[in-house]
Amino acid sequence: MRDIVIVTIVALGVLIALRRPWVGLLLWVWLSIMNPHRFAFGFAYSAPLAQVTVAAIALGMVVTRDRLRSPFVAGPATWFIVLTLWITITWALGLDPKGDWDQWTKVMKINVMVVMAVVLVHTKQQIMGLATVLVGSMGLLGLKGGLYTLATGGGGRVWGPPGSFITDNNDFACALVMTIPLLRFLQLQVQHRVWRHVYTVLILLCVASVIGSQSRGGLLAIAAMGVFFWWKSKAKIQIGLVLVLLAAVVLVSVPESWLQRMQTIDDYQTDQSALGRLNAWWMAWNLVKDYPLGVGMNTVRPELFALYSPYPEKVFAAHSVYFQMLGNHGYLGVLLFLGVWWATWRCAADLIRMGERNPEQRWLQDLGTMAQVSVLTYLVGGTFLSLAYFDLPYYTMTLVVVARLWANNAKLQAAEPLVPAWQALLGWGKAAPVSERKRRAR
Repeated sequence: MRDIVIVTIVALGVLIALRRPWVGLLLWVWLSIMNPHRFAFGFAYSAPLAQVTVAAIALGMVVTRDRLRSPFVAGPATWFIVLTLWITITWALGLDPKGDWDQWTKVMKINVMVVMAVVLVHTKQQIMGLATVLVGSMGLLGLKGGLYTLATGGGGRVWGPPGSFITDNNDFACALVMTIPLLRFLQLQVQHRVWRHVYTVLILLCVASVIGSQSRGGLLAIAAMGVFFWWKSKAKIQIGLVLVLLAAVVLVSVPESWLQRMQTIDDYQTDQSALGRLNAWWMAWNLVKDYPLGVGMNTVRPELFALYSPYPEKVFAAHSVYFQMLGNHGYLGVLLFLGVWWATWRCAADLIRMGERNPEQRWLQDLGTMAQVSVLTYLVGGTFLSLAYFDLPYYTMTLVVVARLWANNAKLQAAEPLVPAWQALLGWGKAAPVSERKRRAR
């Protein structure tokens, strides 16, 4: 049954994408972020759903008149494209381009589709659609994990979708923490109280899912998110009290095993996982002195650890976005990576200023603020995780870029289409008048 539902959704999305390529992009985001086919048990599990979706998008871009924009339209997008080109160069010049082919291909598919999002998404309706699918995909996973955490009293461990970037509990926890600010952004846009309550429940279940992952990195990321939320909030006393109350509820609710695992953060000297991370970081730092361009898509090689690691027998992945980029793509690679997020932060700050100046465009301020929280969470949580190629933060970058382009384009704003009532309730735009809705229905 799951297979039939998933394939049916993809088939309908592909047909629509032939005339509306941006809808195909939303379908790709759903497949890429949520990995729904990995929860199936039959033919859908290994079906080429993503490839069919990409083909439909490409064909739709050729045969339709949907306006396409240059990807080199904003600082973050330009930084990202240059980073993508540099990844390709360092892969080709790396130690084993043939062996790294699969990983490079996987990263290029993701990066090309991120660029396509900048090219295809123009209107506020499309921006909100992308945000809803992106956040909804992770939110449903958080819902599932949160319910499991409540059902087991925190005793069971929550994992991400199998066969994805975020299968590991630590990666999944960080991705959920990145999602929570974007959920808050969507909550601020809805116009119906019931929907606001739905988002509140979803946010709390995502928090429960992060706790249920038993991830120490997730705990640090959610702490950083809470502090930044408090700093950005105008009601610091109220928000502070809520955060303290939530922390107290967690501490009295979780089992002793959870508390013992979290306490190992202070005892990293004897924790094998922490020592393995430190060993991998030192290896990358020493490696790049001899390989300033990096070694390609993979540093997890025993021969490299034998030469550059303080403890050669502990062969670990980088477990840090910074050392992952450093070892794989050298000094320039990590500088370009940081440049993407520096430019994204500044672009989000522009959105905040635009929203403050124009109350009718308050959603820009909301998006800019919550995008900054999400990016900060990624940069903190990513210190301990190999998530340099994960697409969720790059789609957050895309939302910021296309929103600023929309805000600077008076023609786009003037031509903003009226949307059905249900889309207006979700904050996608202004609802069409009743008379217009009746005319469309006929």
